[in-house]
Amino acid sequence: MDRADIVDNAFRTRVAAGDFPPGAPTSGPLTATEAVAIFRAQCLSRNLDRRSRKMQAAGEGYYTIGSSGHEGMAAVAAALRPSDMAFLHYRDGAFQTMRSAQVPGTTPAWDMLLSFATSSEDPISGGRHKVLGSKALSIPPQTSTIASHLPKAVGAAYSIGLGKRHICAHKQIPDDGIVMCSFGDASSNHSTAQGAINTACWTSYQSVPLPLLFVCEDNGIGISTRTPGGWVAANYAQKPGLKYFTANGLDLYDSYRVAREAADYVRSRKKPAFLHLNLVRLYGHAGSDMQQSYLTKDIFEGWEADDPLLHSARLLIQHGALTADEVLAIYQQAEDQCTRVAEEVITRPRLKTAGDVMASIVPPKRSCTPTNGPSPKAREEVFGSDIKQMDNPQPMSRLLNWALTDLMLEHGEIAMMGEDVGRKGGVYGVTQKLVDRFGPDRMIDTLLDEQSILGLAIGMAHNGFIPMPEIQFLAYLHNAEDQLRGEAATLPFFSNGQFTNPMVLRIAGLGYQKGFGGHFHNDNSLAVLRDIPGLIIACPSRGDEAAMMMRECVRLAREEARVVVMVEPIALYPMRDLMDEKDGGWMATYPAPDRRIGLGEVGVHGDGPLAILTYGNGRYLSTQAALDLADEGIETRIIDMRWLAPLPAEGTLQTLEGSEKILIVDECRSTGSQSEALMALLAEKTTLPHARIAAEDSFIATGPAYAATMPSRTSIANAARKLWSAS
Repeated sequence: MDRADIVDNAFRTRVAAGDFPPGAPTSGPLTATEAVAIFRAQCLSRNLDRRSRKMQAAGEGYYTIGSSGHEGMAAVAAALRPSDMAFLHYRDGAFQTMRSAQVPGTTPAWDMLLSFATSSEDPISGGRHKVLGSKALSIPPQTSTIASHLPKAVGAAYSIGLGKRHICAHKQIPDDGIVMCSFGDASSNHSTAQGAINTACWTSYQSVPLPLLFVCEDNGIGISTRTPGGWVAANYAQKPGLKYFTANGLDLYDSYRVAREAADYVRSRKKPAFLHLNLVRLYGHAGSDMQQSYLTKDIFEGWEADDPLLHSARLLIQHGALTADEVLAIYQQAEDQCTRVAEEVITRPRLKTAGDVMASIVPPKRSCTPTNGPSPKAREEVFGSDIKQMDNPQPMSRLLNWALTDLMLEHGEIAMMGEDVGRKGGVYGVTQKLVDRFGPDRMIDTLLDEQSILGLAIGMAHNGFIPMPEIQFLAYLHNAEDQLRGEAATLPFFSNGQFTNPMVLRIAGLGYQKGFGGHFHNDNSLAVLRDIPGLIIACPSRGDEAAMMMRECVRLAREEARVVVMVEPIALYPMRDLMDEKDGGWMATYPAPDRRIGLGEVGVHGDGPLAILTYGNGRYLSTQAALDLADEGIETRIIDMRWLAPLPAEGTLQTLEGSEKILIVDECRSTGSQSEALMALLAEKTTLPHARIAAEDSFIATGPAYAATMPSRTSIANAARKLWSAS
């Protein structure tokens, strides 16, 4: 017999018999009307769980994680405002049903069962996943939240104070709002949770406003691994800058009282708090999980005997809010409603085609107030003496700095964050002077934690900002790549475009650094970025184009709500010369602020029959090689892709018209590199002879061999000669 049916039968029998688990009497500010409303939400959540299990057993529903045992979260929802943004644990069905009761016009049973049935009419994900979430309820959708949502909750909370001081057209959270983030006891051990909570403490310790309520739902187990008794309290009760609260999650009165105290503390003090709720887990981890296979019977039967709905019934009857018959009537009403709605939702349409599924990968464009740019006088005041240098050729680092200055001057919702971006001005000086020009509010020096840097950006984007986080080196991204893959890029997908977190991530990357080498400061693999659906990757090769591409990146984030990554070639930041010392051949003057290079716009230099298709450092080296080849009578054209994802296939093919042979030059590793996709494109769409030269499948060394594994001026020229002379 299904454990859900056993728990259901036990609830009905024990309420009718007046057989309740022991517990404290009612206490706290909860009125009878409010308590009954919470109980109704608990009953609806419980019966939604039961119905989803029956739908799954009948083949009409799919993978689901239930909320039974965690019904105490309904009391937490009641203690908050519906406008307080909530990043939910996957067991928080009761939170969502209670919040729905606070917002007129919402239909929780219908909405959630549509999600369980993966109907394309599901109002949050459009049938793409069983998720909790609602735009109307200020609940961004989450899927398997193993703590990956905590960093962005910190960012969203941080953005509230910032939003008071800076105008943000797409602001979502009220100035007096707070952010709530819930998670399980097992997830609290994850490095992402530890890092996010440490970041919150680090921020609070410095008296920076951070109105954030962490809620740990402690049911004592993570799938099959038990949490040591007292561990959560021992771990979090004494954190600096973090106020600790604890409540009995089985007691709706106690849960509401403590949750309201915690929320009031966070709202009034603008400091983070940690609410520790003790709960039980019913039915196992997920629909297919049989907890009797790894737990002794006395453990899960003990949890079932402590059913939070039995505690709620006891408290409501003792308080005189309901009779036993009224308790059972409310419970039955919830079951009848779920049964009736489930019969309807299984008839609703589902996604069928790849196009249906992929429709929300790219979010819809949003309306933005046009800007005319800053006045000449405002630019002069901000740039200072730099404005006199703009007619002189400059390296990439300087031109990027000026482009960022113009963009921040024009768009007040832009904020940058990262390690050393402010006072130091970045490791390579790209953000020098920006903290003096725009202040520490918009040039945020963070602690050393890449997950927190990206989480800060994602959370701020939830509240209408255009964040521009910086990761110091491409290799450092691997510490935090799930923040892009599992959080930023999936948000429009799982919300059917209703929620977005636009941003421009700047990463210093790729190889060819002479003096600061090794694989941690030179990483010539973009594979981790290239396979993330919806992500845009920009990679400039010269300073003037970097400035114009940066403007397009910001436009894509601001107007099209896209997640954009600009990989800035470290070795080209200071590059001045092309062929000879002091020839200045790789510098350029600053392009006018209204000039930009559009997404997918490919660069072509020359019109020779031998096409060299490349990007980044490859363009610089290929330009050198092309001049060598010209001395031998081999005419080339160099095609700079600029945009690596999505692959600019159409633009690339157009630039090949009139060419006879094609050499792909890829500074990244042979396996997983851009050249693999380009070879496939050429094989499928052209009949032209083509070849490639790419880096070895190797990490990068320090010392004289820093570039030994990658294409060079000489190796590119040799590969071109070989291809050109071949029959």
